[in-house]
This record gives sequence, C-alpha cells and structure tokens, in this order.
Amino acid sequence: MNQPSLFDNEPDTPTYETFALGGSEIHYVANAFTRQEADRLFQNLLNHIPWQAASLSIAGNQHSLPRLQCWMSDEGRTYSYSGLTLTPQPWYPDVLSIKARLMQLCDHSFNSVLLNLYRDGSDSVSWHADDEIELGTNPIVAAVSLGAERILEFKPKLNFKDPKKRIVLGNGSILIMGKNLQNNWLHQLPKLSGHIGPRISLTFREHLFGEAEK
Repeated sequence: MNQPSLFDNEPDTPTYETFALGGSEIHYVANAFTRQEADRLFQNLLNHIPWQAASLSIAGNQHSLPRLQCWMSDEGRTYSYSGLTLTPQPWYPDVLSIKARLMQLCDHSFNSVLLNLYRDGSDSVSWHADDEIELGTNPIVAAVSLGAERILEFKPKLNFKDPKKRIVLGNGSILIMGKNLQNNWLHQLPKLSGHIGPRISLTFREHLFGEAEK
C-alpha cells in the first residue's frame, strides 16, 4: 500500500504566461490559488455573497442579464455600465483575502471588484470593454476565476484583421488585462452547451471616483 506523500498538501506552483495583443498584453497566472483554496473560496462566495439579478432595457424591452452579480468597493464608489448603476456592498473577508493574493502577484492597486456568478453554460457576458469613465483612460483589470473552466475571447475594436484570441480560465487562476487592452480590444464569455458547472469571476479594478463626484 502506498504511503501518502509528505507534499500532497503543498501549494500548487503558479505558472505565468504572457500574450501580446497588438500593443497590449495579457498576463495569465495558473494556480495562483491551490485547488483546495480555490474550492473553499468558491463555496464560501457562492453561499455568502448577496448575489443580485439585474436587467437591461433594450429597445423598450427588459432583458435579464444571463448571470448574477455583486459590486464591492471602498465607500462611495458606485459603478455604472449599460444603464445600470451598482451600489457597493461591504467588503467580504474572503474577497479581501483574494485581493491581497492578487496584489502580491500584480504590481497594481485595486479598490473595487465586480463579482459575476455564471450558474451554468447558458450564463454569459457579451462583447464589451471595461472602459467606463469611472475607470480612467487606461484601466488595468484583473480577473480571478473560481469554479468551472470557461473560455474568454478577445477581438480588436477596430483592426478586424488582427486574429481573435481565446484563453481558457482555470479554477484558481488570475488574468491581468494590461494597459491599452480595454482601449483597443473587446472581450466576451460565450455561452457553452453541455453540462457546465458554475463559475465565479472577480474582476478587480481601480475605480477613480463615485457617483457623487461626477
């Protein structure tokens, strides 16, 4: 009978990849959290975050967002996109611990996060850029993935000759979207068929001002 290894519970080793996208860069860190850490964080966030359903008005009709979400930030920093205005929830302790790990690996500060819960493969987010005025002129956005693997796709805003890029976001990974990316590229999380488990995405950003300061 094999004896368990003394290193079975040692942390997974993070691995780093950089992808160049026409003057922009994406940095992907696999195993930023161990499998045990990622599974525990996923379950805690799934059970304790005040997830909210929202809808958008398109051509006079209400359309439910195909995901649940929650906005957390330092005090007073509301966030608006696509006609929605999100009021910040207090920082949840596990989200703060995730932010601390992120800031160990990324030389950048963040004061807010949009959490999205994709319940299955039919939940998605369409083509967009995180380029709202609250985020400044050249924002850096870092996405932490927990749960099921999903594909994130990128395409250029203007130069359609540039090829699309697809990245598989693994459990416990971090994707850092660097300077110029939001200005020049769109990204989406497409729908997937078949049995796809739930995934939580935490997209951290530096929010420059709140609703009262506009």
